[in-house]
Amino acid sequence: MKRAVAVPLVVLLAAGAAYGGYWFAHHYSPALFPATTADTHSSAHGESLKPAERRILYYKDPMGKPDFSPVPKKDEMGKDYIPVYEDEEESFEPAAAPQADRANGTRSERELLYYRNPMGLPDTSLVPKKDQMGMDYIPVYADEAEDDGNVVRISPARVQILGVRTESVTLQTLMRPVRAVGTVQFSERQIAVVSTKFEGWIETLLVNATGEPVRRGETLMRVYSPLLVQTQQEYLDAAKMAASLGEADADSRTAASRLVEGALQRLRYLDFPETELRRLERERRASRTVAWPAPFSGIVLEKMVFEGMRFMPGEPLFKIAGISPIWVIAEVFEQDMAHVAVGQPATITVKAYPGRSFRGRVAFIYPTVGPETRTGTVRIEIANPQGELKADMYASVELDTHATATKALTVPDSAVIDNGVRQVVLIERGEGRFEPRPVEVGAKADGFTEILAGVKADERVVVSANFLIDAESNLKAALGAFTAGEHQHQ
Repeated sequence: MKRAVAVPLVVLLAAGAAYGGYWFAHHYSPALFPATTADTHSSAHGESLKPAERRILYYKDPMGKPDFSPVPKKDEMGKDYIPVYEDEEESFEPAAAPQADRANGTRSERELLYYRNPMGLPDTSLVPKKDQMGMDYIPVYADEAEDDGNVVRISPARVQILGVRTESVTLQTLMRPVRAVGTVQFSERQIAVVSTKFEGWIETLLVNATGEPVRRGETLMRVYSPLLVQTQQEYLDAAKMAASLGEADADSRTAASRLVEGALQRLRYLDFPETELRRLERERRASRTVAWPAPFSGIVLEKMVFEGMRFMPGEPLFKIAGISPIWVIAEVFEQDMAHVAVGQPATITVKAYPGRSFRGRVAFIYPTVGPETRTGTVRIEIANPQGELKADMYASVELDTHATATKALTVPDSAVIDNGVRQVVLIERGEGRFEPRPVEVGAKADGFTEILAGVKADERVVVSANFLIDAESNLKAALGAFTAGEHQHQ
């Protein structure tokens, strides 16, 4: 009986002792279990930082050069670019002075002055803080204040994110094509009105429609004029009498020759056609009707006569225009007139002949500007032997001009920030520093702007994201004035 009671009692005492030792170890000797706790924490932390779960922002040059890539690549020596993870982005920004250093009165390599609002508001802080959106305030260091007040510092990370690109200031000659619109017109030097210096009638009308082409010397009509018949006969009589005085004295022959010459001169004064005059000398008889020829090749613009009609001296009968050369009258914007000169080559295109162009030259620059359109007028002459260009066609014109007579400093158009009052470019000064610099601009052509003053050859200017950097510069200037005022009040 006693043995049966003693065995369970011993078991209970052993279990109680074991539990008491375990409770004491955990409550009064925590140092006995640090390895297990640290290992567990380290394991959990390691799982949270697995490379597969870390997002790569970009890749940087393994040699520390300011070169970045959104995809893996190798440098010239075959070394892989180094990935930069999202949790490492802050390493691009200069680190703030540790709290321990400040507590001990020591100073790190860069002296932290204050923190500024990340959204550009005029709010600063002497300690790290966040704005209402949870964004960290940006540290401002003493060495940044030592730079020119206009210089902006941007970390390599932000340069990569903003997509900042730079190009060199180059020395080149700008080719500026001036574009204009115009219309094809007949040359005023190739327009003639057919009329006579005598009274008569239209016996036969050979060119009887407007728009018909004619060739030089082609007969337009046959006319009857009593004055022409009489003058022809006078010439024939004078010539016959001069021929009969072959053995007469010299004075008589001279007088007869003068009569012949006078009759011939009267025919020419009446614009008697040369072809009819040769016929008269050959046939020795007066013709009742005379063939009247076209003065040059072209087309009939106007026809004012009909068969059987009577006409008077000086009355217009036909209007004829030549087709080559032909003119293009172009309207050039007032601001482009200074770049246009007589003799410049011009390229003309018309919708009637897609894919084709016609070459000509500036023949004349009219001395006035349209009061309503504010455009100047330029006349271009073009050879048109086949008559392909027709009057009143709409034409697009491109004049080949030089914007500058000599080479000039130029930058891409995107490098110039123009707010309507001033023009600024951003000069790269290295190590993430950018200097806004006012410039004086000149002509523009082919995507480049001439810089008259403000930059030097081979300086590098920002050509993308420059508006963001310019905004940063204006913000820095405003903050500088703001903090200066705060320090004065303190």
